[in-house]
Amino acid sequence: MIDVRALVFDVFGTVVDWRAGVAREVARLVGDRVDAGTLDPERFADDWRGRYAPSMDEVRSGRRPFVPLDVLHRETLDDVLAAHGADDVPGAVRDELVLAWHRLDPWPDVVPGLRRLSARFVLAPLSNGGIALQVALARRSGLPWDAVLGAEVVGAYKPDAEVYDSAPRLLALQPGQVLMVAAHDSDLAAARARGLRTAYVHRPDEFGGRRTPPATDPAAELNVTSFAALADVLGV
Repeated sequence: MIDVRALVFDVFGTVVDWRAGVAREVARLVGDRVDAGTLDPERFADDWRGRYAPSMDEVRSGRRPFVPLDVLHRETLDDVLAAHGADDVPGAVRDELVLAWHRLDPWPDVVPGLRRLSARFVLAPLSNGGIALQVALARRSGLPWDAVLGAEVVGAYKPDAEVYDSAPRLLALQPGQVLMVAAHDSDLAAARARGLRTAYVHRPDEFGGRRTPPATDPAAELNVTSFAALADVLGV
């Protein structure tokens, strides 16, 4: 890791707790249905997240041109509302629900850990979330990014190679000088295939106990349980 100059991060699940944040905003915006027991915010969040990858597959396959993730979230939201018996939610509320993904909170270790890491490394998200979404998350919680990288910058969604290739190219580094940090082994496998170094962060609560991610990724060069532990391993 001596020559690593930059760290790039998956965001949903790795940096921020998407499930709790989306559920919180669902409860706030359609609280009457939650109070009546006709809509479960956590199940709603899980269902919405479950449509995340299939919606991006339409872009990855070439069946539709690239659109930012907010557009895909707005489209899949209509299906989720219908599935949960909430077809009559007004359009303005639906638009506000999409912004739930802009209001997610980081895991408790994230901001202190990033601040330590920023003393030595260039830091940037490498996410499928759009630029406006990433800026909103950063401003909400003080995420100390030096740049915003990812899907909307190159017009492609992970795990397309172009997304991973863009990080060293745009940061004027070699692939081996960039460390990809993620809580998902599939993301790290795609990054390794493009020559990036990899670090796995175990986030046992990402799915609210519904399922537990693997404790480690044996293929990753580093395995940690927090960003503080990552900073320790990297000597900052």
